[in-house]
Amino acid sequence: MSTPTLHPDPDAVDLDAVDLSDRVFWGAPPQQRHAVFDRLRRDRPFAFFAEPVVPFIEPGAGYHAVTRHADVAAISSQPALFSSGAGAVSIADMPPDMNEFYGSLISMDDPRHGKIRRIVAKAFTPRVLEQLVGSVQAVVDDVVARARRTAADGDGTIDVVRDLAAPIPLRVICDMMGIPEDDRAMVLRHSTVILSGGDPELVQDEALMVTAFLAAGEELAGLMARLAAQRHAHPADDLTTALVSTEVDGERLTRQEIASFFILLLVAGNETTRNAISQGVLALSEHPVERDRWAADPGLTRTAVEEVVRWTSPITWMRRTATQDVELSGQRFPAGSKFLLFYGAANRDPAVFPDPHRFDLSRDPNPHVGFGSRGPHFCLGAHLARREIGVAFRAFADQLPDLEVIGPPARLQSSFVNGLKRLPARLTEA
Repeated sequence: MSTPTLHPDPDAVDLDAVDLSDRVFWGAPPQQRHAVFDRLRRDRPFAFFAEPVVPFIEPGAGYHAVTRHADVAAISSQPALFSSGAGAVSIADMPPDMNEFYGSLISMDDPRHGKIRRIVAKAFTPRVLEQLVGSVQAVVDDVVARARRTAADGDGTIDVVRDLAAPIPLRVICDMMGIPEDDRAMVLRHSTVILSGGDPELVQDEALMVTAFLAAGEELAGLMARLAAQRHAHPADDLTTALVSTEVDGERLTRQEIASFFILLLVAGNETTRNAISQGVLALSEHPVERDRWAADPGLTRTAVEEVVRWTSPITWMRRTATQDVELSGQRFPAGSKFLLFYGAANRDPAVFPDPHRFDLSRDPNPHVGFGSRGPHFCLGAHLARREIGVAFRAFADQLPDLEVIGPPARLQSSFVNGLKRLPARLTEA
């Protein structure tokens, strides 16, 4: 069983020494990070930070770290004042075409955002969603069985990330899009590069980070271009066919928009669910009373899933940019100011969550912002993600009751994705 790190005293944090652009900071135990955010939320809720240095990109003036739940909600619900189109997934100002390609819907404002979201939403018909939800159980059961065989064929150990958390959402998304089996390892490899955040283990040469990032996107875009052309000529019963054929007000998605949306699915639907599952396993290991409660009571699943998402907050931040001079919580900010919405900090705000650092699977209500806050950019796939997480943990409880975490996690050194690279575990009955 893992032992959680004690939550440090926020008063002991030296805010002048904090650098939210330091990857080492994001690789530290989350309790240490939350102590920093507790202090920022209380004393400097709009703290200003310099932008990180990114090869080949000119750094901007800096950004404000938004750490209070109310401020995250206020910014998210006013898209006319706080733009996503200026860049939502990059702190630095990226070229417009790159910004849209890698951000898709996340990095768009209305009316373009509304048009594409309507087309995508129409493609997610009730029948398509019903098929997706129905297929999740079969995928999870197969992944769990394979993990059991891996342990039995070896020394009884598995890697929770590699053997459980990563395959489930990847297979669901690839099944949904109709990705050929031979291409799925490439999809996983390139999605990992895009969301590596420059982690030195995954991108060894920082100077080549942007090159690797671009190459990964081009490979994924090429795959979707080929698949979209095939589905246009030979329709199939998958989401790619729905995306190429769906029309709203006489408009359809372009091939580039479909490729960009696929990359978004890999970010929002693959990596986020993967990290919620892997870090959820770690959290249950560190809180065995809660783990046993859920195992004994399947009726706890609805609130348990929400608490896992709140606790893990898989996407750390999204960016917004002020379109004009604005006021937030009594403070004035000039047009062009950048704001990073730190979801994990908002999800531990004591003004909203009683005893926020307690992992409580029966917490209700639980207005977390793990799928984005209210507003036009709330996650389209939240229902599917909830289904995947709930089915996965019920299967772990029923089919892998002997699952035991046996070592510390290897954390991703990324400010954008709150993820694990590895989590060693043992199946004692293997």
